[in-house]
Amino acid sequence: MAIFDEVSVQMTDAMRAKDAPRLTALRGMRAAFQTELKREGAETLSDDACINVLRRLAKQRKESIDAFEKAKRADRAAVERAELEVIETFLPSLADALQTRSWVEAAIAETGASAPGDVGRVMGAVMKAHKGDVDGQLAKKLAAELLSGASADADEQTS
Repeated sequence: MAIFDEVSVQMTDAMRAKDAPRLTALRGMRAAFQTELKREGAETLSDDACINVLRRLAKQRKESIDAFEKAKRADRAAVERAELEVIETFLPSLADALQTRSWVEAAIAETGASAPGDVGRVMGAVMKAHKGDVDGQLAKKLAAELLSGASADADEQTS
């Protein structure tokens, strides 16, 4: 079943079960899908489009959790965390750190990047090849680490 339809089915199930936190999260997802439908002028969304919307919602929830924790609002952070858990059930899992590192290393070799200033080029290559499978923040962190290490290695070889 398509993600778009699955959200509607689970929303009905959550209503019947009187599961308010889950229902709230599903309604938010459904509203985001509806907004995307209107923006695209379509009648339904592909799974890829739904996944993009859900990744955006997950990112928003993570940012909200951080903000609420900094503001010492554990109650609001818990609500956001519960919504994030529901959203993540619909998202495919992302590559682990080891796999991401190998993709970043391949992108560095492919682009010929050698300095910390080349992170953007490396990220462009990684995201183009593995957009739905990689955590962008992790990839950026690894690219920065590898490129700063690569420039340090080059400096040592020239001295």
